[in-house]
Amino acid sequence: MAKDTIGIDVSKDRLDIFWHSRGEARSLPNSGEGFGQLCDWLGEEEGVLIVFEATGAYHRGLERHLSLAGLHFIKVNPKQARRFAQAIGRLAKTDSVDARMLARMGVVLDLAPQAIEGEDVHDLKELLTARRALVKDQVTAKTRLATALNPLVREQLCRRIDDIGADIESLDEAIAQIAKQRGTLEARIRRLMTIPGIGRLTATTMLIDMPELGHLDSKKIAALAGLAPMTQQSGKWQGKERITGGRSSIRRAIYMPALVAIRFNQDLRDKYQQLLKAGKAKKVAITAVMRRIIVLANTLLREDRDWQPERP
Repeated sequence: MAKDTIGIDVSKDRLDIFWHSRGEARSLPNSGEGFGQLCDWLGEEEGVLIVFEATGAYHRGLERHLSLAGLHFIKVNPKQARRFAQAIGRLAKTDSVDARMLARMGVVLDLAPQAIEGEDVHDLKELLTARRALVKDQVTAKTRLATALNPLVREQLCRRIDDIGADIESLDEAIAQIAKQRGTLEARIRRLMTIPGIGRLTATTMLIDMPELGHLDSKKIAALAGLAPMTQQSGKWQGKERITGGRSSIRRAIYMPALVAIRFNQDLRDKYQQLLKAGKAKKVAITAVMRRIIVLANTLLREDRDWQPERP
């Protein structure tokens, strides 16, 4: 029996939906009311996979509602979806066409649903997203303060920086409180913190943005983070391997820990120096260290053990 799918093109105000097996299309508001209408349309139907693109803030409400309702869904990378559309000759791009394409993509590629997450996980993601936005505001304000001359402007910027700092602290406390309520999450955070260079914020970020840690093999987890080198080859031509895709938030989270690890983790420092001596660029060597860190984190969680110097 062929897989049944529903494709949803998500925009700010609207959900354009196409049910593959029925050939039916609907347009619903991107709101709680629309999510409820979607569930009513599905009824008691089982085995239907809902496919939609990651669209930043616009898909979060839909993802949360589907997850809490226990419905099967998969959130796909927009670049992957566009390449699939090009591969099947769908060059036109409208909301209804995209919904049909996503539904067909789920069938042709035999996509598997992602793990259903609890409400606290969605709360953690929202808190982490808010924290990232505040950090950006903080950097912007500090940059402006460095060049501001007018006393009033400087006073306002200083006050703004203090307010942002207080807001960030409040978010950190809320994230820590949820983690402690979920004992397993707190234990996983503390386990990752045994790795030299990994602090509480980095460990928390890794587990929120990559809940698959500890549940996949090393190659898959590196690819998921976008840290697995991809071969570039055609005929006799051999290009340089490069990383592509994956979750950029994870790479940003472990970049600074990788620099710390190069100084204080003997195993990773040796790996870094080995690559430099082999003629690799510093950027390539740091990427290799980042890959080692994500694989190490995955291994520790999978084997349920802390990091030890003699057994990395």
